[in-house]
Amino acid sequence: MPVPKQTDPRPPDPKAAPMKSEGRKPWKKKTPVEVIFEQADKLRSEIAEGEEELKAKRKQLQKFEEAKKLFEAS
Repeated sequence: MPVPKQTDPRPPDPKAAPMKSEGRKPWKKKTPVEVIFEQADKLRSEIAEGEEELKAKRKQLQKFEEAKKLFEAS
């Protein structure tokens, strides 16, 4: 036998719940041009991040190759 749901006859306390205006910003519809610009900026930042990672990996590879030369020389 299912247990009946209990309902609270009191209205919710407005002070207990956070105000919606304090949380997220109101949604603003973007034009297609704004969307394209935003996507292009996001892609530029991802590419820059990838290039930085690649530079770090190249430095690490160069160090390994130098160590390899030292081991081969002995």
